[in-house]
Amino acid sequence: MNLLDFLPLVAVLVATGCVAGVLAGLLGVGGGIVIVPVLFTMLGLIDIPDSVRMHVAVGTSLASIVVTSIASARSHHKRGAVDTSLLKSWGAWIFAGSVAGTLVAGAISGAALSAVFAVVALLVAAYMTFTKPDFRVRESLPPGPAGWASGSLIGGISAMMGIGGGTLCVPFFNACGFPVHRAVGTAAAIGLIIAVPAALGFIITGWGVEALPRASVGHVNLIGLVVITPFTTLTAPLGVKLAHRLSPRALKLAFAVFLFATAVRMFIGLL
Repeated sequence: MNLLDFLPLVAVLVATGCVAGVLAGLLGVGGGIVIVPVLFTMLGLIDIPDSVRMHVAVGTSLASIVVTSIASARSHHKRGAVDTSLLKSWGAWIFAGSVAGTLVAGAISGAALSAVFAVVALLVAAYMTFTKPDFRVRESLPPGPAGWASGSLIGGISAMMGIGGGTLCVPFFNACGFPVHRAVGTAAAIGLIIAVPAALGFIITGWGVEALPRASVGHVNLIGLVVITPFTTLTAPLGVKLAHRLSPRALKLAFAVFLFATAVRMFIGLL
């Protein structure tokens, strides 16, 4: 392909970065739920083999989430919406889960991962849509081993899917008594804990693999990373501003619509 052939792809990457950044700030997700399917499709357009396409899409998404999560978490922290005590108590367990999830991702198919996430996304969307703003399963996060296991599971599943922790953290925290804005802000910070080890893991597992796209370091493509990341970083604070202007109910519904659309897209892709 010549340079002109790449221009439409670059334009799509820029748009993807902008949307992913706003979603990262608005919903506490790392933007990967947008980045992964777009990268997967685009890599197919330039004839990258199916054997490495999903791994490159996930690895590149996780690398971009590292930067996006920093911008999003800093903005939320300035507004007092990040629970630092939770990060201290759960951080190591989320990190361990992310490492484990990265290892598991190399052992199962991309289709299986997509199917699992599509089901989870539908369940979470239903929860966010049909529960009342004050719905609680309990009034605090589970303590001790139950809490550690929850953090590890969130970290593991998120790393496997190439997403930040918000997709699972926001509804889980909300059900455990967290106000939705604080849940979103804390989830943005958790995305960083998940993305760093997972991105490094995808670099290591992809080292020396054949048929990777040009300018790839393991399963992380530097071209996609360099184009997407500046725009996710620039637009994440905008999402934070929107999050703090919306009511908790409106924020929950926005999150639910987002998850439902993602699940439908994944199911269609599996057909």
